Amino acid sequence: MILVTGATGYIGRHLVARLVDKGLRPRCLVRDPGRAAQVLPSDKVDFVEGDTTHSATLPAALMGVDTIIHAAFMTADRKQSSENRYEATNVGGTANLIRSAKVADVKRIIEISGLGTQPDKPGSYMQGRYLAEKMVMESGLAWTIIRPSVLFGKDAPFIKGLVDLIHSAPVVPLIGGGKILFQPIYVEDVATIILKVLEEPERTEGKIYTLGGPGYYTFTDIINELLKVMKTRRAKIIAPMPLVGVGAAVMEAVLPKPPLTKAALTLFSFDNTTDLNSVERDFGFTPTAFTRYLDENGI
Repeated sequence: MILVTGATGYIGRHLVARLVDKGLRPRCLVRDPGRAAQVLPSDKVDFVEGDTTHSATLPAALMGVDTIIHAAFMTADRKQSSENRYEATNVGGTANLIRSAKVADVKRIIEISGLGTQPDKPGSYMQGRYLAEKMVMESGLAWTIIRPSVLFGKDAPFIKGLVDLIHSAPVVPLIGGGKILFQPIYVEDVATIILKVLEEPERTEGKIYTLGGPGYYTFTDIINELLKVMKTRRAKIIAPMPLVGVGAAVMEAVLPKPPLTKAALTLFSFDNTTDLNSVERDFGFTPTAFTRYLDENGI
């Protein structure tokens, strides 16, 4: 029995579809089964209503479960609110899940994290990601951590945020000078990797896989590729990080779904890259190239 947390999230819903395609019937921890049924094949999965931030809901979800695929994280593209906080979801939720998993005699946890996870300031988005990984590694469960770079695919949050920014801004800011490198990876390739990890517990146990697509792109490159596909022209300006930080704070204050958040700016503090052959080396296939996907599918 497999439990997927964050099943309605971006990676989660692609993964659930792939699990179903393989003939499996995953259990999905969801806040609202009615809404979950709009994005997940409700007749081929089992819904358990609950939330990692509410520990009382977890024993029923974990009953009889062998493996958890933990993807219930509040990502950097979402702004915080009184009901949804990075610390409560990413740190507190993971702690609750691990405690309940040990009581339920769960054997294994696969965590979907992010490339570049490292210690940071207390209470920050990145520190929460780091602490979640640390708890998983120290849990006593068999574990594997998957750290993908930024994702692309239909409605991928990182790409969608940039598209929204292009639509809404008369001038496109090249954050931090536009030179930070990214290594976008296709969401379906990440789902394939999760399935391979699931199927090879002995080979993948106790390992952290840092993953990216087959090409490096500066932020400017990504903007230019999106402008080309959108058949849109925009002026571009160099935007220093402090100025962008002010803009992100203003957008968070006035917009329910801002195209850029303060937490997302963390991704511009380091090159979001790993070895170009990371997927082929560890999982035996060549991932889809970002530009090829855009040429064949659009945004």
